[in-house]
Amino acid sequence: MKDIYLSVVIPSYNEMANLQKGVLEKIAHFLEKQSYSYEVIVVDDGSDDGSQEFVEEFIKDHNPFFLIKNKHMGKAGAVTAGMLKADGQFRLFTDMDQATPIEEVESLLQFTKSNFDIVIGGRSSARKGAPFTRKFISFSAIILRRLFVGIKDVSDTQCGFKLFSEKSAKDLFSSVEKIHNGFKQISGSSVTAGFDMELLLLAQNRGYKIKEVPVSWLYVETRRVSPIKDSIEGFSDLIKIRINNLKGKYH
Repeated sequence: MKDIYLSVVIPSYNEMANLQKGVLEKIAHFLEKQSYSYEVIVVDDGSDDGSQEFVEEFIKDHNPFFLIKNKHMGKAGAVTAGMLKADGQFRLFTDMDQATPIEEVESLLQFTKSNFDIVIGGRSSARKGAPFTRKFISFSAIILRRLFVGIKDVSDTQCGFKLFSEKSAKDLFSSVEKIHNGFKQISGSSVTAGFDMELLLLAQNRGYKIKEVPVSWLYVETRRVSPIKDSIEGFSDLIKIRINNLKGKYH
C-alpha cells in the first residue's frame, strides 16, 4: 500500500505546445520542495501529436510521475481514470496549461484541515486575460447553472482545479462512471462541461462538505475552445443534468 499524501492528475490530449513550455518541469520543481509525499499521473487521452511520447521520455527521469494511456474518450474519461488509479490521501485534478498554477494547491490543502471533503478553485469574475466573449459566456453560464442545477455555495463549477479526499474521489468518480455506463471513445475534442457539474451535484446530494477557494487564473488561448459550439453543448448538458437529477440519478 503506497503512503502518498497528494496525487496530481493531469489529463492530456494533444498538449505538445504546453509540454514544450516546460509545464511538467514547473510542476516537478514545486512538488520536489514540499515536505509531503506525492505522485503525478498524466492521463494521455489518445494524443496523436507526439505529446504521449514526450511524457514517456519525461517520466524516465522523474520517478513520482506516471503515464496512463487511454483511448480518446474526452477529458471526463481521462480525469476519471486518473483519479481512480491514484493512491493519494488527497487527489487534485488540474489542466496541463496550468492556467491555475500548481502552487495554488496549498490554498486548497489548508481547508482539508477543516474537514472539507472537496475543495475547489474559483476564478474571479474578471477572468484575467480572457476576451470579452469568453467573459460574457462564462457569466451567463454561471447564472444558468444556478437556475438549472442549484449547486449551493459554488459560483464557479468549471474551474479545472479541484481537490478531493480519497473517500470522496473513490465514491464520486466511480459513481459518475457508472451513471454513464463507462466513457465511450469519441472523435475530436470535447470539453464535457457537464462533468464538473455532475460531480459537484452528486457530492452535494450525498452530503460531502464542499469549499470554493479563490485561486489565481490566467487565460490561456487554445484551439480546442469554440465559444458557440461549447455554449450549445454546455446548455444541453445543463438540461440533461436537470432531468437526471429529477430522476434521482445523483442520489
